[in-house]
Amino acid sequence: MKKITSLVLVSVLGGAITLASYKLFIEKEQPAFSKTQDSSNYAIPVSHSNTNYFPENAIDFTNAAENTVHSVVHVMNTSFGTSDRITFQDLIFGRSAQRPQVGSGSGVIISPDGYIITNNHVIDGANKLTVTLNDNKTYDAELIGTDSRTDIALIKINPEEDLPYSTFGDSDQAKIGEWVLAVGNPFNLTSTVTAGIISAKSRDLSGGKFNQSFIQTDAAVNPGNSGGALVNSRGELIGINTAISSQTGSYIGYSFAVPSNIARKVVEDIIEFGNVQNGVLGVTGGALNNAISEKLSINETQGFYVDSVEEGSGADKAGIQSGDIIKKIDNIDITKFSDLSGYLNTKRPGDDVQVTILRDDNIKTIQATLVRNQSFTIPQFGVLKNANASELKKYGVSSGVKIAQLGEAYANYLRANNVNEGNIIISINNEKVKDVDDVQEIIKNRSPYEPLRIELINSNGELEKYNFR
Repeated sequence: MKKITSLVLVSVLGGAITLASYKLFIEKEQPAFSKTQDSSNYAIPVSHSNTNYFPENAIDFTNAAENTVHSVVHVMNTSFGTSDRITFQDLIFGRSAQRPQVGSGSGVIISPDGYIITNNHVIDGANKLTVTLNDNKTYDAELIGTDSRTDIALIKINPEEDLPYSTFGDSDQAKIGEWVLAVGNPFNLTSTVTAGIISAKSRDLSGGKFNQSFIQTDAAVNPGNSGGALVNSRGELIGINTAISSQTGSYIGYSFAVPSNIARKVVEDIIEFGNVQNGVLGVTGGALNNAISEKLSINETQGFYVDSVEEGSGADKAGIQSGDIIKKIDNIDITKFSDLSGYLNTKRPGDDVQVTILRDDNIKTIQATLVRNQSFTIPQFGVLKNANASELKKYGVSSGVKIAQLGEAYANYLRANNVNEGNIIISINNEKVKDVDDVQEIIKNRSPYEPLRIELINSNGELEKYNFR
């Protein structure tokens, strides 16, 4: 009996100790645990309650995307070409090997009456252009004009009602690291939106051979996106998607767009003048580097080093000299040639620019007036420049361009026939030329298989004609 009584007392005592411990330690902590469990700061956050993960000032692309997709169109390019593949039906029925070839890309509506900007390579060689809007309405399109140098083209459709359109933004104000959207039709997937940031500006993919100045982004761009829109978070058009850098043909992280300031100027020129009006400063050179800095004994490492100034150019008349370092143009920082060429591509002949230069350790700003292109190179022949009145009078002609430098391939042959620097070319492919703009237009419109026919006045004042392949 005593053993049973002892066992009961021990059990009661153990229960009392357990209850007291619970009251003292566990129950006091329970409210704190319950409060944390109910708090939005506990465990996995959800979007409607955790502002740490979704701040109020987070960028919202929905409005930009919604507005842009309705202004981006699908462009179909139909051309006819010869196929190397001859089918059995061709042999039986005598069908032509000519086949319709269809390519596609994107375009951006830039006016309510149907003007559309796209890439030149999207519409190049087209026999027929067809545009499909985001609402699936389809229109035949007319080619208004192109500029192969910037890879920009302008086409137009005639809609029954006003269309939604994108407005141009200022690409000069776009910042590296800024969020952007790419909108287009990759792989015939209509109205596709991708996001990324601006990775670089004034990117030249040609190694300095051409006046390229692309915006580089990491927004996914694939075949079919060409000609589509690159917009900022406000939905403003800041670029025309043009190229990707890839070893596979598909996007691997780098895409490039023509800046909107260049694209807008090109289409405005096409509408107003029928061609692109290029304003030229008239300097040659390259990016300042350590070797040049050491040679000049200066501490500067950024800028455009002027190696030479073209006679009679805007730079020459403004007093810019060989050895000057261009630091800015109109408050746009210049660190390399693509910075300079990219900004000048937004200007026309006759425009004034403020050029900030470094000379003899002194910074000064000079106003220069841009001029028309003064020279043009024909690879088979040489460098041509505009001729002045006295040079034309010397050869007894009223118009033409002068030979500034003969190309190496035919220089010895031409000189043996009294053709030298300073002689005057009066026509190319049976079209009279007045200046290098005429030459550029003729060469641009020439078929790749068409011979190059040059009519000139030689050093003896004799009229001669040459054909080049």
